[in-house]
Amino acid sequence: MITSLLIANRGEIACRVIRTAKRLGIRTVAVFSDADCDAMHVAMADEAVRIGSAAVADSYLRGDRIIEAARRIGAKAIHPGYGFLSENPDFVDAVTAAGLIFVGPSASAIRAMGLKDAAKRLMNEAGVPVVPGYHGDGQDPDFLASEADQIGYPVLIKARAGGGGKGMRRVEDPGEFRAALDGARREGQASFGDPHCLIEKYVEKPRHIEIQVFGDSHGNAVHLFERDCSLQRRHQKVIEEAPAPGMPAEMRAAMGEAAVTAAKAIGYAGAGTIEFIVDASDGLRPDRFWFMEMNTRLQVEHPVTEAVTGLDLVELQLRVASGEPLPFAQSDLAIDGHAFEARIYAEDAARGFLPATGTLTHLRFPATGARIDTGVREGDRITPHYDPMIAKLIVHGPDRASALGLLRAALAETRIAGSVTNVAFLSRLASHADFAAGDVDTGLIGRDQEALTAPEARSAEAAAIAALAQLGHVPAAGDGSGDQGADPWTRLRGFRAWGVARQAARFEGEGNTRHDLIVSDLGKGRFSVAAEGATLELALAEVPGGGNTIRVETEGRVFGAAIAGEADALTVFLDGAAHRFADYSAMAHADEGGGGDRVAAPMPGLVKLVAVKAGATVTKGEALIVLEAMKMEHTLKSPRDGTVAELLVDEGDQVEDGALLLVLEPEAG
Repeated sequence: MITSLLIANRGEIACRVIRTAKRLGIRTVAVFSDADCDAMHVAMADEAVRIGSAAVADSYLRGDRIIEAARRIGAKAIHPGYGFLSENPDFVDAVTAAGLIFVGPSASAIRAMGLKDAAKRLMNEAGVPVVPGYHGDGQDPDFLASEADQIGYPVLIKARAGGGGKGMRRVEDPGEFRAALDGARREGQASFGDPHCLIEKYVEKPRHIEIQVFGDSHGNAVHLFERDCSLQRRHQKVIEEAPAPGMPAEMRAAMGEAAVTAAKAIGYAGAGTIEFIVDASDGLRPDRFWFMEMNTRLQVEHPVTEAVTGLDLVELQLRVASGEPLPFAQSDLAIDGHAFEARIYAEDAARGFLPATGTLTHLRFPATGARIDTGVREGDRITPHYDPMIAKLIVHGPDRASALGLLRAALAETRIAGSVTNVAFLSRLASHADFAAGDVDTGLIGRDQEALTAPEARSAEAAAIAALAQLGHVPAAGDGSGDQGADPWTRLRGFRAWGVARQAARFEGEGNTRHDLIVSDLGKGRFSVAAEGATLELALAEVPGGGNTIRVETEGRVFGAAIAGEADALTVFLDGAAHRFADYSAMAHADEGGGGDRVAAPMPGLVKLVAVKAGATVTKGEALIVLEAMKMEHTLKSPRDGTVAELLVDEGDQVEDGALLLVLEPEAG
């Protein structure tokens, strides 16, 4: 068995690997960039080594520095996690040349499956069904457009290297093809250093079902059943489950056999995933699935497979890398119950799932009933340098219905403040009628995106509680109001010698508007809160030992709530939802205006493309600037017809959230 292990990654996957390694008595070594010097994975490891600055190109993609760190500190093996260098065959060659063990497949296996076009040709030769499309070397745009015409629209443009939805574009008609191809190429180059693309038929009701495979160096290979990853936004998975709903035994056997055939075709050793696209327009049938690609690494969603098989896939990786044979045959494996994984991100679902940043001022996960894989703690900052994942929430039940109930309950108990997150979106998705019925496909989120991502409606109760917290009548975690000291006068919030105490709480509304709530202290924990002509009376009680948790009684209803405070905002957690109330500052908005004339950065990022010049005439919806954030491109469009008055950025500029990029000339009149 490996005795010391360097984890060439960060975040939740590094923490995940460290946990298993420690359980096996393996000494662990973390690596970190300047941005991660205080990160959770650094604190968890036995030792840690700095490998560079915040940029991934100067740290987590520096294979030479990682290998040197392993040799210098005496680690015997390197686990790549996922992303970064995990599927880089040159890195594998360098690791083995340095006399170290790479915890993963051989460089030759990665090369065989690393490029989607070559992998599909190989799978076709091995008898594994592949999706119709063009997977050749020709890259002339006119030629690719003609191939798309022959395949028939809609088509899918895919960067041949990498995954995670990067470098992928769905194209509905020929007029959109060239712009989509250019975008896919830029993203492929930025993410994988390879702009080469392939073209495939877009399946109208596709399901994304993948098979977990495992091989060893003794020629054995098995599959660990399937995962359904059809719930996706921007071609990235959101909620995964195992097994796939509605999967017939005949189809499971056929897909498992095809996956094992694929693994054996390249002599695969270690954990890998064979991804298939399935046509579900006529239900799940064994003649309606096609090979898409192989991920030659551990997957983000591997915990659902662990939940239904009882296996630790990281332990299996370490044992196989140590030369041990697989401890079971295919006939020894069975599915136990049902599992879901929800990916919790710092992202704004209502703004097209834009990645977000911020300091996690409040972070609470369910105490029981769920497995939480995370790489952050309360007080940690989500930066623009890396993937904005906060945690993976995994639940397991005896059947799909009970597991889905556990998922909904766990999401309702998840409380995060300090950054916008997708928790409300995940909760709505978990309650979607089609999803609950198992009627899933990759277009489900897109069809109902408006309803799934609508901003959380602010209830009168939530607004009233926020007003009381802003004025110091109830404690909010993180604002210090829960520590009032021994002086009784400091606890007399809103004190008056006679009469009813009245105060005004002010919050920011849509369009920089101001919302005033008038709070009257009625005494003995009772308050009246008036806003926009309506008045709500509440009785509050702090929960002993509950920190920022309170009990609220209003209009005959008694319920619990929690409040988290930031420097300029409050978040009220109520009825499973998070309601954020930003403090209103008149000075902050005194000079604002002309929002329809301005294009600002919706998140921190890199300016990849500037499509216009100062003085240019533009139309509403026209693409002006392409911003790259966390390796994904975001096109910023003109808010109206007009003329570009000022262009404030150049290609290659790094900009902050809210930075002004372009200004249109004021409209006449």
